Amino acid sequence: MIPYLHVPPLKLGPFTIEPFGIFVALGIFLAARLLATQAERRQLDSNALQDYAPWGVGVGIVVGHLLHLFAYHPEELSKSPFQILKVWDGLSSFGGLLGGILAAVVFFRVKKLRFRDYADAFALAVAPGWAVARLGCFAVHDHPGVRTDFFLAVNFPGGARHDLGLYDAVFLFALTGLLWALRNTDAMRGKLLPLLSLLYAFGRFFFDSLRATDLSYVDARYLGLTPAQYGCIGLVAFGLYGLATWKATARGPRTESGAPGNVQPQAR
Repeated sequence: MIPYLHVPPLKLGPFTIEPFGIFVALGIFLAARLLATQAERRQLDSNALQDYAPWGVGVGIVVGHLLHLFAYHPEELSKSPFQILKVWDGLSSFGGLLGGILAAVVFFRVKKLRFRDYADAFALAVAPGWAVARLGCFAVHDHPGVRTDFFLAVNFPGGARHDLGLYDAVFLFALTGLLWALRNTDAMRGKLLPLLSLLYAFGRFFFDSLRATDLSYVDARYLGLTPAQYGCIGLVAFGLYGLATWKATARGPRTESGAPGNVQPQAR
């Protein structure tokens, strides 16, 4: 059983940095860096992705906060109407994902770039970045599950429970390893993002079924499902559609020896 460890905030003069924010920042930095390097290996426009990054992060944070308030914890709106402006106070990872997708749809249309050319780079970058960010949830233990005697349970005050932040992070790290192992295979080249969506959806749907319901601060449910579980249904639909209809790219990225690949960005 894992002990319940409290990670204290970092004090920098008048500023207080919470451990959750540190891990989220590290995850964003890692994802942005990997996105650029994977685009370069595929001879794609990495400058376009560097331009996209602040928009994806900014819109993701705003939408993640709004989904947290309106879908997960609408009771918080009764505290103060200004709660909606505190984008740092409560984030939904699925809301962040939705915001990033919306930003990408608009950005790639404006830049006249075809998103599918960049999809593998997104998958290889988002999975490990998301995993690191999820460690922030584990650091603050803000996703307690039901009581259990499972060997990976965390000994919360009051009894051992599943810690879904930990489970989600471990699962995403495992998916990262799988995606990187498949990144140069002919069958999956160009299909890594649908594969990530499908596999993550199954895992996340199961994890959310373990969320605590006996605590004072729990996630809202609609017809027995959390908002993320409804999001998982959408991810399954996208994953199945992408795996069935997206064609593998003709040639791969740069080889490890530095030989150029042949995937080129295409205008829509």
